[in-house]
Amino acid sequence: MQGETYSIFHCSIEPGNFPALEKLAGELVEKSNLEPDTLTYEFVVNAARTEVHIIERYRGDGFIPHARITFAPYAKLFLELVKVEKLFVYGDPSPDAKKMLDGFGAIYFESLAGFTR
Repeated sequence: MQGETYSIFHCSIEPGNFPALEKLAGELVEKSNLEPDTLTYEFVVNAARTEVHIIERYRGDGFIPHARITFAPYAKLFLELVKVEKLFVYGDPSPDAKKMLDGFGAIYFESLAGFTR
């Protein structure tokens, strides 16, 4: 995890909001794919379409331009569609990134052992 930050947003969603979230997720993924420091950006959903995880991985401070430039125009709609229940953050985000992540009630974890290829 050195030099990278990972996060998992655990969100709940009303099934009726799923079609709008699916469209929004597609747009966000397409735009996030253009960010040079965004290494992983993936939405996954349970079978009932009531829980969504967003898995993100950034090089360095890549989260900051993602949040300020790519995600910001969609934030209001996103928060109308889902409720962020928990946010798990792995790695060592910068103080600026932590300020943004703390707005979602981030829970931080430090590396204990392991590797990434």
